[in-house]
Amino acid sequence: MKLIRKLLKIQIAGWAKLTFFIVTTLIILIFNDIFGEDESFVIFSMIFFLVMIIEVTRWTFSQIKSILVLKKEKKQVELLHLKSQVNPHFFFNTLNNLYGLVAQDTDKAQALILKLSEMMRYSIYEGENDWVSLDEEVIYLKNYIELHKMRYHKTIDVQFDIDIVDGNKKVMPLLFIILLENAFKHGVENLRKDAFVSIKLEANKSEINFKIENNFDAEEISKNSGIGLKNLRRRLELVYPKKHQLETSIKGTIYEAQLNLKI
Repeated sequence: MKLIRKLLKIQIAGWAKLTFFIVTTLIILIFNDIFGEDESFVIFSMIFFLVMIIEVTRWTFSQIKSILVLKKEKKQVELLHLKSQVNPHFFFNTLNNLYGLVAQDTDKAQALILKLSEMMRYSIYEGENDWVSLDEEVIYLKNYIELHKMRYHKTIDVQFDIDIVDGNKKVMPLLFIILLENAFKHGVENLRKDAFVSIKLEANKSEINFKIENNFDAEEISKNSGIGLKNLRRRLELVYPKKHQLETSIKGTIYEAQLNLKI
C-alpha cells in the first residue's frame, strides 16, 4: 500500500505540473497578442521560459530519484518475501519428529530443541539482515546438518570441507541453505541406506564457491516444481546481478549443484 500511495502522489504531481505549464503558456500567448512586441514583455517571456526550464529539469530529476527509491523499496519487499519462504518444510518436519521423540528419548529431544531454537533465532533475526558473515552462515549450515543426523534413524555420510580465507566476509543470509536443504529433502529422505551428502565451501578475497553433491533414488524423483531453486535464482538476481553463477547437473543417481559468487 505504501508503494501504491507514493506512485499516486508522483502521478498527481506530474499532472499538476503539466497543467500549470499549459495554463501559463496560454496566458503568455494571450498577453503576447495584447502587448505585441513590447520590450518589457519580451524580457518577461525570457525570464519565464528560463524559470520553466529550470523547474522542469528540477522536477525531472526529482522523479528519477523517486523512481529509484521505489525500485529499491520494491526490491527490499521482494527479498523479505523470498526470505520468508526459506525452510518451512524443514522446521515442520523437525517439530513432527520432536513430538514422537519427547516420550522416547528426553535427552535427545532436549538437545534437538536447543539446536532447533538456535536455528530459528538465526533464521528470524539474522535472516532479516542484508548481510551476515561467512562464519555465521557456516555455523547455521552445521547446525542444520547436526539436526538432520539427530532426526534420522539411519547412517548418513556427510562431508563438509571448508576453506575460507576470511570468515568475516559478508554474504546474503540464508543463501546456501536452499541447496543443502534440497540435498536432504530430495536425496537423503528417500534413501533407506548409503545416503551421502558432500559439501565444499571455498572463499578467497574476491569470490565464494559452494559445491554440493548428493545421491538420490531414481524411482523417487520429486514432482515438486522446484520452488526453492526458483527462489534462490531470483534472490541472486536481485543481490548479485552479473556477479553469480548457479549450475545444477545430474549424473546417474548423483545430483550436483555449484554456486559461484563474486564479492
